[in-house]
Amino acid sequence: MNNSLEASTYHRVKQRTFAILEGDVAEPASRFCEVFIASLVILNVLAIILESVPEIHGAAGTYFHVFDLFSVGVFSLEYILRIWSYSEKYTEAGDSPWRGRKEYIFSFYGLVDFLSTVPFYLQLLMPGTDLRVLRMFRLLRIFKLSRYNSAMDDMFEAIKAEKDSFSSALFLLFISCLLFSSLIYIIEGHAQPEVFPSIPAAMHWFILTIVSGWGNVDPVTFPGVVLVVITQILAIALAAILTGVVSTAYTTQVARREALYEMEIREVLADGIVSEEEERKLKTMQAKYGMTNEQVEAIAAQVRAEKNLPN
Repeated sequence: MNNSLEASTYHRVKQRTFAILEGDVAEPASRFCEVFIASLVILNVLAIILESVPEIHGAAGTYFHVFDLFSVGVFSLEYILRIWSYSEKYTEAGDSPWRGRKEYIFSFYGLVDFLSTVPFYLQLLMPGTDLRVLRMFRLLRIFKLSRYNSAMDDMFEAIKAEKDSFSSALFLLFISCLLFSSLIYIIEGHAQPEVFPSIPAAMHWFILTIVSGWGNVDPVTFPGVVLVVITQILAIALAAILTGVVSTAYTTQVARREALYEMEIREVLADGIVSEEEERKLKTMQAKYGMTNEQVEAIAAQVRAEKNLPN
């Protein structure tokens, strides 16, 4: 009897831990957990930035170290609890407890959670490690904030949906790089052999020109000047194409998200009654999609008007 009671308590604790960490709207502690972790991440990023200033680090180095110890402890505990509780994600018959755990460990957020703490332990194991490299890994903690905002997920989904357009743009960029690099090598190679000694060196110039608008090299021949102008125009055109693809895909993704929420509301209001479970599901979707109360109310009002239901 005691063993059964202990197992039941253990299971409830694990379920509640999973609900809190996953942002379940029915859990009062979930919102506090989100605010606490997000605030700690922001403070960590600010501390890392300030710590890079020699004067500030010299005056408050001990405080930075203590704060980092506290942060690593919190993030390590969060990581362990997520691995432990993620067995609750798949609880149907035949599911392995490690299905959810492996999904989390190798997910984007799981890797971010791991990399946000591992620099501290690497520093303990390898005291001579370059602190600047470790600081760069610690800055990855900023990506933990994306768990509480759907913007990054929407961006990834938008890119995934428009992968054909992106691949076409990247293919155009590759062809342009090969063509213009070869041309600048032929045109400027004899005049500036130290700058364009080979086509790979010319490719380096092309990439710099595309990214920054100037390849850090001034052409000395008239055809070279014309080619640089054309390359800069091409850079603007490629940037406009990619920006247009991203903005269109992102807008489509946001519209798709609202359509999914509207579809869910229609299913909930099909019988004219909203149960507690259905209301909880709608609130969870709202939190997941990052929709405002005004957006939700507008969609709900539209559906009620179509079905002639009271507000």
